[in-house]
Order: sequence, then C-alpha cells, then structure tokens
Amino acid sequence: MNYRIDNLQYCNWSREIFEINKDAGLNAVHVTIVYHEDYNEFLKNLKEWDKLLNENSDIIFLGKNYKDIDKAKSENKTAIFFGFQNCSPIEDNIQLVEKVHEHGCRFMQLTYNNQSLLATGCYEKNDSGVTNFGREVIKEMNRVGIVIDMSHSAEKSTLDAIDISQKPIAITHANPYFWHSAKRNKSKKLLKILSENEGMLGLSLYPHHLKNNSECKLESFCEMVARTVEIMGIKNLGIGSDLCLNQPNSVVEWMRNGTWTKEKKYGEGSKDKPGFPRQPEWFLDARGFKNLDSGLRKFGFKEEEINDILGNNWYNFYKGIN
Repeated sequence: MNYRIDNLQYCNWSREIFEINKDAGLNAVHVTIVYHEDYNEFLKNLKEWDKLLNENSDIIFLGKNYKDIDKAKSENKTAIFFGFQNCSPIEDNIQLVEKVHEHGCRFMQLTYNNQSLLATGCYEKNDSGVTNFGREVIKEMNRVGIVIDMSHSAEKSTLDAIDISQKPIAITHANPYFWHSAKRNKSKKLLKILSENEGMLGLSLYPHHLKNNSECKLESFCEMVARTVEIMGIKNLGIGSDLCLNQPNSVVEWMRNGTWTKEKKYGEGSKDKPGFPRQPEWFLDARGFKNLDSGLRKFGFKEEEINDILGNNWYNFYKGIN
C-alpha cells in the first residue's frame, strides 16, 4: 500500500482544515497540541480535541499506532496523532511521561528553541547537551512509546539524544542547513548520523526554512530533497510541513514568547515581519502534496521513491513507536 502522511501540522483546527487534509489524501497527520502548556493546561487542550474528534468523526479519529493509519486508509479518513513541541507538560516529574502517553501523546520535543530541563534548544548560545533528567526521560519515552523529536533542538543535544535513545528518533519538521541557513535547520553531519541510526527527517514547508522563503520554487524544494537523499538515503525522509493554516498572527508571538519573556521575540528571519509568513504558491495547504508528487516525478524520482518520501517512510517509522 502507498500512504500519504504529513508528520507535523499546527493549524487553527476546523472542519474546513480536516476536509482539506482528506482532499489531499492524507492518511495520517501528526498535530501539535502543546507548545508551552503545563500538564493541567494540556488536559484542557485534550477537552477541545475531544470535541473536534467527536464532531468530525466521519473524517478523522485519534490514532494510537500504525494500525490506525491502515484503518484510516481503508475508511477514507485521517488518523490524528498527538505531539508536543516542548516537554513542558511533564514538568519536572518523570511519572507524567506515561500519563501523557495514556492520553495519546506519541511525539515529544525535548526542547522548543530554549534550554529546557531535558536538553538545549537551537536558539541558545551554549549547547550543554542532554541533561541528567533528559537521559531518564528518553529511557521512559522509549519504554512507553513516545518518539523523541529534536526539531527545535541544538546540535550536541540532538546527537546526544540519538546516542542515548534505544529507538530511532525523529526530526519531524526541519531542513538541511547547507541548503538554507536557518538556525533550526540541521547540519550534514547530524543528518548522516540520524540516518545511520534509522532516524527520520520530516522536510519542512515553512517558508523561513526554505531557500528564498515564501518565493521558494517547487524545483528548488525538489533539488533540496535530492541533495538530502545523497546524505541520508531515500528511506529516512518524509514530510513534516509545519503548516499553520488559519492561525492569527498573535499565535506566532505566543509560540516564540510563551511565558518565559516579557519582550516580543519573533525568531530568525521574521523580525521585520512578526506574523506568519506566506506559504509558497505550490504548497498553500496539504493539497500541495499533489504538487510535491508531480514535482519530484519531473525531477527524476521514481514512483516508489516518491511514495516513500510522501508517506511510506513515516508509516514504517510508526511501526516502531510502540
């Protein structure tokens, strides 16, 4: 079977967006349900998602493992997998790792840009690597079946996580640094080690991570894919679009600032334009997967390779989560 999986979206969720994902043929979407929330705030977010899942049960349902991706494909629905872009819901309590897993969490970043109790974020000047607490949390995440996500983490911390984890880790939404020098994009060295340890890279469609930003051409993205394949091989790449559809610009401020600063911090590449950047015209929403398919085909990728990148590789990775 061939699958279509977007392994990172953070949209202002509505029936409209669920229908877009369905029209795009997405069998699974990993959705961010936490940025800076603590455990109790996470539980409040779950109530909102319970309502969304109930009201849209004809086209979406909560996914727990790879079998739910098969179920979604057979029922023409989209399986929703919960993830955190920060470790804040587990606070300083390792017992909460199992609790968040019980509530559906399947991916958790150890950091979101800044130093956390677990590791160092990509915006810190000094990268001290994974902490003592982080080592214990990684073991516990491996045990219960939560993927270590290092998308917003600094280099040494990411290399530490790869080394410590007994299961492959993921970088769900980032691109190679050699192609575009955004702080969150990843070095050749890191990507090579990630692939050697069976980890996954979800290539991002967020304009700040693309060459020429919102003006990035489809051909440029496909060339980036080809160059990344040279480093990582074809089986370790997927898509993590980082789509933020219909979010108000105030949300990007909250994403950057959280509760840790009183100053407005907008992040690299966005100081003059603090709102969400405009998507490239060929990937305005998930229906752009069809453009990725045709673009990769035109660039010379074979059908099997395209299917791997657009979903099959993530599906195989999900098999190892639980």
